[in-house]
Amino acid sequence: MPKIAKELTPLAVSRLKHPEPANPSDPDSGGEFNAYFAVGGVAGLMLQITPKGGRSWVLRTTVATKRRNMGLGSYPEITLEAARNAARNAKASVRDGRDPIIERKAARAALEAEQKRGLTFTDALKVYLPTKLAALGSEKNRKALEATLNTYAKPELGRMLVNDISVQDVLRVVSPIWNDRTQTAMRLRAEIENVLAWATVHGHRSGDNPARWDGNLALTLPRPSKVAGTENHPAIALTDATSWFAAVRKRDGTAAKALEFIALNASRSGEVRGMQWSEYDAKAKIWTVPAARMKARKEHRIPLSDEAIAIIEKQPHLDESDYVFASPSGGMLTDAAISAAMKRMTKDDGKQWIDPKNGRPAVPHGLRSTFRDWAGEKTTYPNEMAELALAHTVGDKVEAAYRRGDMIEKRRHMMQDWANFLYGNRAASDNVIDMTTATKKRAKH
Repeated sequence: MPKIAKELTPLAVSRLKHPEPANPSDPDSGGEFNAYFAVGGVAGLMLQITPKGGRSWVLRTTVATKRRNMGLGSYPEITLEAARNAARNAKASVRDGRDPIIERKAARAALEAEQKRGLTFTDALKVYLPTKLAALGSEKNRKALEATLNTYAKPELGRMLVNDISVQDVLRVVSPIWNDRTQTAMRLRAEIENVLAWATVHGHRSGDNPARWDGNLALTLPRPSKVAGTENHPAIALTDATSWFAAVRKRDGTAAKALEFIALNASRSGEVRGMQWSEYDAKAKIWTVPAARMKARKEHRIPLSDEAIAIIEKQPHLDESDYVFASPSGGMLTDAAISAAMKRMTKDDGKQWIDPKNGRPAVPHGLRSTFRDWAGEKTTYPNEMAELALAHTVGDKVEAAYRRGDMIEKRRHMMQDWANFLYGNRAASDNVIDMTTATKKRAKH
């Protein structure tokens, strides 16, 4: 029968020391080994002491037919009582036919794997966001997206693990602004969904996406169309278009000329600011905007009116710059420079040009709405032609598949008529309606 070790007290255990070598001057006389002391209470529980004084608990036991030494932690961090309890639990596992060492290794591996998968929303954003921002064509849009996520998403979700984010967490972010700032809330929800989808693909979370709309948030939040309409950018009223354009033509500076060019082509600011000389075909009278600078990520050809060509031809061709409307340093004009040029424009009475529909000062992007109003109210050009001029998607996918052309020559006549209208010239095109004559005809009938 094996000898039962004496059950030591905590004080006795604290006094245990590594044995001195028999002959301190002789390195072979002992001492360079780990000493083991049975502390009793649980068979096989030992205090291990290294030659340098390090102390730890070891349980010597047999698992099946294999002798095992199982570490239970260091002393005195693990007290004598805690070591005895851990030893009893380990021996109970052995009696149940399990190997506590293998179980502990498996648990440690699972924890390490979980820690590697564990990623906070903020950390996920740091990896996901650069790719997303690079895909946005406008610096203004990039800053707006970052500001939205920093203002609304990060304060609530930033420190949370992506795998722990639930539907309730997403609602806590978007619900407060859903009714009042619906467009912002919709974009915010979509970006949260994208971040969590990215995290799922990269193994940081599993299960349904809590920011998904269909069959998920749609069951909780009111439809966007029910709580807020789409708010257009403030535009120049059609009745003010000719006088506004005359005013912008009087202004000097690259930003003013770019603004004039934006109006003539119903283009977006980023498309014009990034325009390079290589995109301009003087012979064909066409400006080709590459897909990378288009919102729809599709190349867009623009037939240029005579007035638009005249603006291009008068722009200085700087040797150190590829831009048609270059900034003073030779780089791209900022969106703020275009906006400032329009903001500085006032009527003869000193007041700004106001959109009569919403009472707000008109902005460069609103010129596209002015063009659309002109095409719809003052011409007989087909709606789809005006939409193509604005680089909007026309028709459904089937219709788009059959319509491979972009009506470039037909649009050329429309853009020249638009230029004639802005310049205050009476157009000869049959597609332009003489509103004075039309009014007189209706009066006679």
